[in-house]
Amino acid sequence: METVKGFRDIEASKKNKIKEIIEETFKLYNFQPVETPIIEYEKFVKGENTADEVISDIFKLQDKGKRKLALRYEFTFQYKRLAKNKKLPFKIYQIGPVFRDEPITGNRFRQFTQCDVDIIGSDIKDEAEILSLTKEILDKLGIDFVIYFNNRKLLNEILDEQKIKEKKAVIKEIDKLDKFPKKIVRENLKKYKAEKLLGILNQNPEFFRKYESFSEIEWLIDYCELYRVEVKFAPFLARGLSYYNGTIFEIKTKGIKETVAGGGSYLVNGIQSTGISFGLDRLELLGKIELDKSNVLVISLNQDKKAIKLADRIRKLKVPCSVMFGKPGRALEYANSYNISSVIFIGKEEVKKKKIKIRNMKTGKEKLVSEKLLLKSIKNINRL
Repeated sequence: METVKGFRDIEASKKNKIKEIIEETFKLYNFQPVETPIIEYEKFVKGENTADEVISDIFKLQDKGKRKLALRYEFTFQYKRLAKNKKLPFKIYQIGPVFRDEPITGNRFRQFTQCDVDIIGSDIKDEAEILSLTKEILDKLGIDFVIYFNNRKLLNEILDEQKIKEKKAVIKEIDKLDKFPKKIVRENLKKYKAEKLLGILNQNPEFFRKYESFSEIEWLIDYCELYRVEVKFAPFLARGLSYYNGTIFEIKTKGIKETVAGGGSYLVNGIQSTGISFGLDRLELLGKIELDKSNVLVISLNQDKKAIKLADRIRKLKVPCSVMFGKPGRALEYANSYNISSVIFIGKEEVKKKKIKIRNMKTGKEKLVSEKLLLKSIKNINRL
């Protein structure tokens, strides 16, 4: 049976390793884990930003009581509930699935995993810290990246200067520049008499110093330098969600055209906040990491008690281990199919000699060692 369109089965070893790296880094910056429901009331999911394109893509549900429900499309709106009466700054992270009923293109699925980190009660110094955290994660994953950023206040100031009234609609069109040819965006902007924006936003950074809000852009650059984080000011960057009210940022890579992370500043219950969301599924495509290779299969040749006891000792040393009983040929075939690095044989001859036979599955070499030496060297078993 095929999966529903936009959903997929995956082997999650690499994904889980990347998730572990992300979560460890979140904790190093003193963010606390939270969990929120996958299903919410439809009204709560839609919130106040019903004009946002993503709201039209929510998955709608109905329970037996005919209540209108929806799957969460992101985490941010749920923080309205979590942040009540919390000591500020409230530093939290959440990792989990989100859902969007939208067209499937490239690396875009209808269920995907987001890794979000947010600070409720933040300023620009906190934004720099979040970008530092971002750099650290992507460096650990061996991903080449560029951090682009802009500020919604600057965009609004320019729109005010041009006497453009329908700001949300115009920002939505500007956000399409990395998805559609400039010619199409220009035609769309003509509807709002805003086509001049393309020329304005194409100016050098020095041009924007005349705007009051540009000081926030310079402030963020200064603090990013303290964190040794390189950022690139991108006047065209808009991001489609209308709740952003300050700095916005996106992280691009050479590996895929889609962003691997994005976020910005927004209000939670009237409190200035900031956050970033990493797309775990996209990071899985790009991450250059080595999975733990020390895993072991113990093969019992009619020595079940000793095999089970040895496997238990190996697991207590934090090395993955399983046991198979019976025909060694079938067990070796199994080990090959699941990339098990080492096989341990326990049979009558091994018990008699008080030794254990190890086979390196990569080289095919076998060696007899004592159980004491095996357990002492189990994390580097392939070197025995």
